[in-house]
Amino acid sequence: MSKFTEKLFHCWHPVAYARALLPDAPFAAKLLDEHLVIWRTADGTPHAMRDLCIHRGTALSLGWVRNDCIVCPYHAWEYNGEGACVKIPQQTRLSIPSKARTVTYACQERYGLIWVALDEPVYPLPEIPELENDGWKIVETGPFPWQSDASRQVENFTDFGHFPWVHPGLLGDPERPLVPEYSVETSGHILHYSVVRPEAPNSDDFPVFANEEVVKPERRSRYELHLPYTIVLRLGWGGEKGMVYFFVSQPLSDNRCTGYCIIGRNYDLDQPDSVLQAFEDTIFGQDQRIVESQRPEQVPFDLADELHLKFDAVAVNYRRAMQAQGLDYYHYLDVAE
Repeated sequence: MSKFTEKLFHCWHPVAYARALLPDAPFAAKLLDEHLVIWRTADGTPHAMRDLCIHRGTALSLGWVRNDCIVCPYHAWEYNGEGACVKIPQQTRLSIPSKARTVTYACQERYGLIWVALDEPVYPLPEIPELENDGWKIVETGPFPWQSDASRQVENFTDFGHFPWVHPGLLGDPERPLVPEYSVETSGHILHYSVVRPEAPNSDDFPVFANEEVVKPERRSRYELHLPYTIVLRLGWGGEKGMVYFFVSQPLSDNRCTGYCIIGRNYDLDQPDSVLQAFEDTIFGQDQRIVESQRPEQVPFDLADELHLKFDAVAVNYRRAMQAQGLDYYHYLDVAE
């Protein structure tokens, strides 16, 4: 029995940055233990299919795109965007069997990502107008593959207490470790919360935040956590300068995930992308060694399994909301059903 609850199959998940999907080359991806092939038709529309030719089980992702079809590399069978085989070169007179097809999935491109839902999606993608505003500079960072569950990667991104210790001098100050009081409001599948917290001044290596003239800066952070694995974080420092973080984790398989972090800001528009990318490489690298040490690798949604304090309100509400929405995991069964 899969550890993934059925509701997860009804959610949009990222499978790749859109720039990784070339016009004439299929792309192999994995989502919730399912092997996928992602490819584009000539009009640029992305398509997602099971990465399997029905003939001999070959991975279609090893093939190529021709005439708006994906071609199997083994016998050159051609499948159209609806998953139907439309050409079998080895025969010309016989009709193509109705079984000659592969499973297709809902697929869309937005915010520079390719998204797939393995079943009818129940939640829309979040609206982030900043990422579609020409006045904002957009930087793609990562991706960040971790040996952990997507739930752990998401909880880490929204954990306030670790900043001074895991990211000293970059995101937090060990001399100011207290987490200010905040509250979490849950509305359906979205958690809303805001906090004003201490952060470190900009470092010489990574001048990425709009707090450079403040000795002891404070960051105003406004979060939307869209279940199951998506976070929209808007940052401000009391002025007109703002930054938005869009983070989403791709659940690959048991205790494997990949994070995508897209950043928009309305200042320092001429700064090379490499500065933010190197900054996030450092931050995610510091987080990775910690999160990959956590046991179990997935968030335990039973609140009794870990100790929670007042500053863990996000984690508590995240776990409760995941349970309420049917997005928590099934337990492994020792007996056959």
